[in-house]
Amino acid sequence: MDDAPARPRVRYYAAQSLDGYLAETDHSIAWLTGYTGHPADGEPLDGDFERFAADVGGWVMGARTYEFLLAEMDGGAAWPHPDGPTWVLTSRDLPVPPGADVRLTSRPAREVVAEEALPASGGKDVWLVGGGPPAQDLVDAGLLDTVELTVVPVVLGAGVPLFAGRVEEPFALERVRPFANGMVQLVYRAVRPEA
Repeated sequence: MDDAPARPRVRYYAAQSLDGYLAETDHSIAWLTGYTGHPADGEPLDGDFERFAADVGGWVMGARTYEFLLAEMDGGAAWPHPDGPTWVLTSRDLPVPPGADVRLTSRPAREVVAEEALPASGGKDVWLVGGGPPAQDLVDAGLLDTVELTVVPVVLGAGVPLFAGRVEEPFALERVRPFANGMVQLVYRAVRPEA
């Protein structure tokens, strides 16, 4: 039996600290970008991300994640999602990089994903970038298909959690991949009753 959903998947792909945080309390991810561990011989973390990204046709993120990407672009980086639309969940008027297909919206994540991102993704998956309240909204609506984490062996003590609250929907562990630098990749699939 094929467990693949009939529609493209909604994937929550993120890095988190050992104690379950995406960012520090001030939303900084310096702990992640400054992590000194490196993959050992033949451990292609970048290749894994490239394969993941090739399956993505739409991106959904909150305003803080978007502002982080804009700050990275101030340092000379290119818009990281040139091959499809990006929805930014915000009630503010934020700048949009020239040539980027960025759609600012104040609608809830569940509505944006179901009514806009999935239909516009060209049959490819939708990546929830960042997390917190948008992740909670998607999991509560039964729209989050996978949670794909890279756990970094850093303890923050406090910060922005992976989800904003309790998650009732069960997830099944599909894959574990440890790396010599101490990081571990975990892939969980939402377990839903068969229709």
